Amino acid sequence: MSTLSSKTPINVAGLKYQLKTFEKIQIKLWDNPDDGALHLARYIALCIRQKQQENEHIVLGLATGSSPIKIYNELVRMHREEGLSFNNVITFNLDEYYPMKPDANQSYVKFMNEFLFNHIDINPANIHIPNGDIPIEYVENFCQEYEKKIDLLGGIDIQILGIGRTGHIGFNEPGSWLSSKTRLVKLDHLTRVDAVKDFGKEENVPYRAITMGINTILKARQIFIMAWGSHKADIVKQTIEGEVTEMIPATYLQGHQNVKFYLDAAASSELTKVKTPWLAGICVWDDKLIAKAVIWLSLKLKKPLLKLTDEDYINNGLSELIAEYNSAYSLNIRIFNKLQHTITGWPGGKPNADDSHRPERANPAKKRIIIFSPHPDDDVISMGGTFLRLVEQGHEVHVAYQVSGNIAVHDIDAWRYAEFMGDFAKAIGIEHPELYKIVNKISKFIDKKDSNESDIKELRLLKGIIRREEARSGAMYCGLGEKNIHFLDMPFYETGGVRKNKLTDVDYKILIDLLNDVKPHQVYAAGDLADPHGTHRVCLEAIFEAFERTKNQKWWNDCYLWLYRGAWHEWPIDEIEMAVPISPDELMRKRKAIFMHQSQKDHPVFPGDDSREFWQRAEDRNKETAHLYNVLGLAEYEAMEAFVRWKF
Repeated sequence: MSTLSSKTPINVAGLKYQLKTFEKIQIKLWDNPDDGALHLARYIALCIRQKQQENEHIVLGLATGSSPIKIYNELVRMHREEGLSFNNVITFNLDEYYPMKPDANQSYVKFMNEFLFNHIDINPANIHIPNGDIPIEYVENFCQEYEKKIDLLGGIDIQILGIGRTGHIGFNEPGSWLSSKTRLVKLDHLTRVDAVKDFGKEENVPYRAITMGINTILKARQIFIMAWGSHKADIVKQTIEGEVTEMIPATYLQGHQNVKFYLDAAASSELTKVKTPWLAGICVWDDKLIAKAVIWLSLKLKKPLLKLTDEDYINNGLSELIAEYNSAYSLNIRIFNKLQHTITGWPGGKPNADDSHRPERANPAKKRIIIFSPHPDDDVISMGGTFLRLVEQGHEVHVAYQVSGNIAVHDIDAWRYAEFMGDFAKAIGIEHPELYKIVNKISKFIDKKDSNESDIKELRLLKGIIRREEARSGAMYCGLGEKNIHFLDMPFYETGGVRKNKLTDVDYKILIDLLNDVKPHQVYAAGDLADPHGTHRVCLEAIFEAFERTKNQKWWNDCYLWLYRGAWHEWPIDEIEMAVPISPDELMRKRKAIFMHQSQKDHPVFPGDDSREFWQRAEDRNKETAHLYNVLGLAEYEAMEAFVRWKF
């Protein structure tokens, strides 16, 4: 963990100096979200215990969403294992959808009960959550009473916040005013799009919500706001470094005297001190930072690397580098060669070649390889060209689909397959009452299903089979045989909803068994932490843990783990360690492999906020990577897939 603020002194080689101020809110950077959440949970627990010693209550302002779940998990653990009592705790939640029944799957009442209240000794009378189930004519009065309760209890001691991509805190959307209090609001379109993962489709997402106001939030004595993942990076930068504006309500936090922003590396990636630290002060230059700075300069000036001059460096805050390397030319050559060495048409290593400047080893010439695909389509979407190349170059390639993906199939598609099964059985003269019974059960459920219902077991199974057969078709199109295609169906995923279970030893064992069976020289895994429903992140954590638990195995020391990104983002150029060129013909073959996933075409269940189809996103991303390499002065390719090696 590290902390950056506008008042942070830095010491380099005995020289103490002040960084240039960019942040207007104090920030704490964490290696991973879990560390930040655990730290905050323990701080809250300390405050609870201090108030208990003083025989006083403590008022907590609570948030929902994925960001605070780890906090609540740790508080529950401390209650169960360390005797932490909540008998003096009073809570007020930020918001609730409107209308929303308290027992609905998407209800914040249900969320809070599931993750916190049902597991601790808090007095139910001390729990306050906006009521999304009252008639519209009573909403205004309810909101006024909510404010009065907070004031009568002395205000909120600790307020936990997340941040939406619109910059909302609570449900205070762009346009919210500084003096706003608890009220009924209209939700921004982007907020509703982000909520599709919970509601199944956009039309099921409520248009309104009840939320604490900006004024209510800012009256809290302490505020902790969290953001995890690269999809929050842009709004984090605007909130922390931008001007206060009603169009980004989170910027109002700049006026609070005791607010801290908890960020992981991905969420902080656009901050000036992280993205371009040389603009903030003297840097401790290492190879990675030098490459980052030189590539940044080249792209900023739209000049190839080898055309950068001393003057370019001096005029853009990089005179330190010129002083160290004597001239731009030697530095340009160094970074140009570094990038050139990342490019390879042999992702499995080129046989009988000098591999000293290649991303992969020449030996063994034929490698055993596992491609881990979180969902049943990520393999071809993210690295379909490399997949095809590895098979064609004679490696023993295995693909392992980590989860079933059964929540990401439209009901109408599942209904069509169910009816097909029944009709096909009749057409070939098979009378199977049990089959007809199941088909009818699925059809009737879909016909009467509402947005709050989870799929019945039979429907989830059918949707899982649809995804499985699409994945099998895609892998076989890439040249794999049946025995090299593995469906892991990791149990953590099988909840029937977006919210998943925790990883367990059962999940890890599935991965460990496959690794020990194949004994791979190469493993590819999804490093896309901006996945909108978080499965990629969990699947990667599981792979990391599986590697940790197998490090005593002989194969482990001879295995490279390569990370690819998904349909949403690509690795920054300065981080790429292997770039695989894709020809126009290969790009078309990759597209056809993606087309095998028919249930994800046209309009997938979880499209994110990008209206393009997955194949379009993938191609545009691959072409953009190739374009950036070309802009930097390297060869022009049709497209490129990029990878970063994970080093344990």
